[in-house]
Amino acid sequence: MNIVVLSRNSKLYSTRRLVEACEARGHTARVVNHVKCDILIERKNPQVIYNGQPLLEVDAIIPRIGASVTFYGTAVVRQFEMMKVFTTTESQALVRSRDKLRSLQILTRSGVGIPKTVFTNYSKDLGRVIDSVGGAPCIIKLLEGTQGLGVVLAETKKAAIAVCEAFNSLKARVIVQEFIQESRGQDVRAFVVDGRIVGAMKRTGKEGEFRSNLHRGGTAELIELSHEEEVTAIKAAKAIGLDVAGVDMLQSERGPLVIEVNSSPGLEGIERATGQDIAGEMVKFIERRV
Repeated sequence: MNIVVLSRNSKLYSTRRLVEACEARGHTARVVNHVKCDILIERKNPQVIYNGQPLLEVDAIIPRIGASVTFYGTAVVRQFEMMKVFTTTESQALVRSRDKLRSLQILTRSGVGIPKTVFTNYSKDLGRVIDSVGGAPCIIKLLEGTQGLGVVLAETKKAAIAVCEAFNSLKARVIVQEFIQESRGQDVRAFVVDGRIVGAMKRTGKEGEFRSNLHRGGTAELIELSHEEEVTAIKAAKAIGLDVAGVDMLQSERGPLVIEVNSSPGLEGIERATGQDIAGEMVKFIERRV
């Protein structure tokens, strides 16, 4: 098969591993920078143009769309869908996953546990907002933040109000979430491919850091998920509509709580922690579907 990896950087670990996995299984792989694609919208002959040439005879695409280019990246994925090309991540699911508020609403409607969350339209009564998630400490998140950026732990109610006021003054949309004390700066990422768990790791934030993101200096180790965690991760990915997803969960006293469903999860941390060929599992998924 001819498989296109949509990525802005061919040297990234995840991109390289996907190309290697495609080639190892006898397929042709090509990295295409989606932000440099042109879209030709035509009823009978929709095309994606790259370096002045239409991308023809593409059997499948693997979107690796960064959060900063979600709008255009999604448009490119949607164009391939119009061309009847299989995609490991559908355009609508990608859009859902990038909207933190919408994804949390979808998860709760589907019966998936999440930390108690409040979103308001720049409310003046911030004290009540903070009380409604159990008071301080609490987590304040920018709706557009990624990789742990734009996430603040407010230790006191006064600090939480000050942070919310600062974000409000900048017209930045935020959500306020309860702080799960027992998670102790740790979370679990389950990697879901085609409705099953292909790898899982526990991430721990560096000393003094409540965020466990590997980009923030966190560490990862192999973990065996409980049955409830497996069911929650698979249910969360399905609710958002993602066939490939990194589901991040907190281990709480009331069970696993999903904090994010990532539509372009990195492969480096999960492959090194688990020793599993996650990229190969993604290619096998394409083989089953195409």
